[in-house]
Amino acid sequence: MSTTQAISAAAAGTFTIGGDLTVNRLGYGSMRITGKGVWGAPADKTAALATLRRAVELGVNLIDTADSYGPGTSEELIAEALYPYPAGLVIATKGGWERPGPGQWTHNASPKHLAEALEGSLKRLRVERIDVHQLHAPDNAVSFEASVEALAKLREQGKIRHVALSNVTREHIERARKIVPIVSVQNRYSFADRESDFIVDYCEANNIAFMPWAPLGQARLASDAIEKAAAELKAAPLQVALAWLLKRSRVILPIPGTSSVAHVEENIAAAGLELPQRIYDELSSVTHSPVSLRG
Repeated sequence: MSTTQAISAAAAGTFTIGGDLTVNRLGYGSMRITGKGVWGAPADKTAALATLRRAVELGVNLIDTADSYGPGTSEELIAEALYPYPAGLVIATKGGWERPGPGQWTHNASPKHLAEALEGSLKRLRVERIDVHQLHAPDNAVSFEASVEALAKLREQGKIRHVALSNVTREHIERARKIVPIVSVQNRYSFADRESDFIVDYCEANNIAFMPWAPLGQARLASDAIEKAAAELKAAPLQVALAWLLKRSRVILPIPGTSSVAHVEENIAAAGLELPQRIYDELSSVTHSPVSLRG
C-alpha cells in the first residue's frame, strides 16, 4: 500500500471511552514532538505543529500526552497547534513523574503533586476539564490507593472527566476500580512484547480502552519478522505493527508518535491495512523483549 495515501484514521473503526467519548481507534502520541531526551522545545517547532494539525486533518481525534513530556512542552504545543479544539477531539494526559533533566524521570504520585500537575495541564492545554487523566505510573513511595483517590477527588471537582492508568498490573487496575471507574490503561505492548496480553484480555472483558506504547517491540527477531511481513504486504514496518494491534482486540487504541508530517501520514495509513490471518499469526508467535518503563 502507498505510505502517503490519505487514509483517514476513521478506517480503523471506533471505540467509546468511558461510555461517552467516541474516538477513532488509531490515535496519536505526542511524546516525540519535544526535544532530545523528551526535554524542552523540539528541534523543529514548525514541523511539530504541522504534524499535530495533519494528524487531526487525517481523522485522529485521540491525542495522548503527559505533563512530563518536556516537561510541559508537549501540552503547550498541542494547544498552540489545535486550540480552539475541533468538536470531538479527546486529549488524554498524565501526571505522576517529575523531570530533573533530559532523559531523567523520577516518580512522584503524591496527592499534592498530582493536583499540582493537573492544574498545570489544565492551564497549558487551555481547558477547564481533562477528558482522560492517567496516573502515569504507580509510585512505590506513595500508597497506590492514595494516588487514585486523589484523581477521584479531582474528578468529583469536575476537573477530570475520566480517570485512567498507565504502566500498571492487573492488580493495580482492580484496586483502582474499587475507588473510581477506570476507562483506559496504557502499557507497553506490541506484536513482539505481549507481557500485557492478559491485561488486554481483562480490558476487553470490561470494555476498558487499552493504549499500547512501543508498538514495534525491540528484539532482532521482531525486526526480522516485521520486515518480512512489510515486504510481502508492500507496507511500512510500523504500519504492519499497528495493523496487528488493531486486529488483536477491539479495545486497543494505538497511539504512534512522530514529529514528521510524512511519518504521521504513513502511520495513519495503517488504519486501512488489513492483515491476512496467516501474517497475524506469524507475528503473534514472535517472542517479546522487555524494555524500560516510560510511555
